[in-house]
Amino acid sequence: MHRRRTDFLAAGLACALGLSGCAAAGPDSADAPGESQLPVVLTSFSVLADMTRAVGGELVDTRSITPPGAEIHEYSPTPGDLRDAAAADLIFFNGLGLEAWYEQFLSHSEVEVVLLSDSVETLPVTRLPGDSPGGDVEAGTLEDDASAELPINPHAWMSPAQAMVYVENIEAALTQLAPEHAEEFSANATAYREEIQAIWDRAEEQLESLREDTDVHLVTCEGAFSYLAEDLDLGEHYLWPLNAEDEGSPQQVQAQIRYVEEHQVPTIFCESTVNDSAQRQVAETTGATLSEPLHVDSITESDGPAPSYLELLEHDLDLILEGARP
Repeated sequence: MHRRRTDFLAAGLACALGLSGCAAAGPDSADAPGESQLPVVLTSFSVLADMTRAVGGELVDTRSITPPGAEIHEYSPTPGDLRDAAAADLIFFNGLGLEAWYEQFLSHSEVEVVLLSDSVETLPVTRLPGDSPGGDVEAGTLEDDASAELPINPHAWMSPAQAMVYVENIEAALTQLAPEHAEEFSANATAYREEIQAIWDRAEEQLESLREDTDVHLVTCEGAFSYLAEDLDLGEHYLWPLNAEDEGSPQQVQAQIRYVEEHQVPTIFCESTVNDSAQRQVAETTGATLSEPLHVDSITESDGPAPSYLELLEHDLDLILEGARP
């Protein structure tokens, strides 16, 4: 499965010479994957890397193309990224349109690529209550009853139920890559799924108690939490859909204010990678509390509040549930 590619290296050289406007080398370029004694798995962002490490353990050299805290959607691959990809054995992408640079990055690639969102139950970005899930993973689109295409919300890993699918896909890909370690991968994946389930069980128990006194709503800056809201059956509202041309427009702010006031939402949220100025305006107008940031597209550095996927889930769920208390 391990294939080296001179054409990919040539592309990296072209970037280094300034022919495609690339920046400095990426965070993982210091230790070349080609020097690793283990199978090298490259992931598009840190959440997938953490999931992969949980399943692969010390049997796989797992690396993230984008560093913690990076903006994933419009990331620009660096010459170092291209060199790392040329020496990798396997590349994991999310798919569903998350990585806008996906096709460009792989245009010269012959390395095996796995879309970890394969087989998840997808939701459209502009989902309304009662819309049915389902879509085409590779195309990144859904079709409604009128056959009009809607973009898919790519943040399926924020659903613990769909995260189980990611773990299954990682286990299957690693087992194909290194079948001699199939038993270890299976044991790691099983233990990891149990940890995800335990976090989810605690959240559902707390939510059941909360619902005795109040309805629970999730009001965010960007529509990145639809999967989580769907799983928890939360009322959901956000300022703008994913990667919208208008982010925090007066119309969006007014719609958010109306929703918060109508439903008496005590706490509102913003994601760690987006500007929260519009949401601050909503908080000031309504009297709602603007919580500390939620994390979705990236884990944090080791000294941050969400240095792993499991801690990211716990951090976000704790903030959401605590913020829902009247």
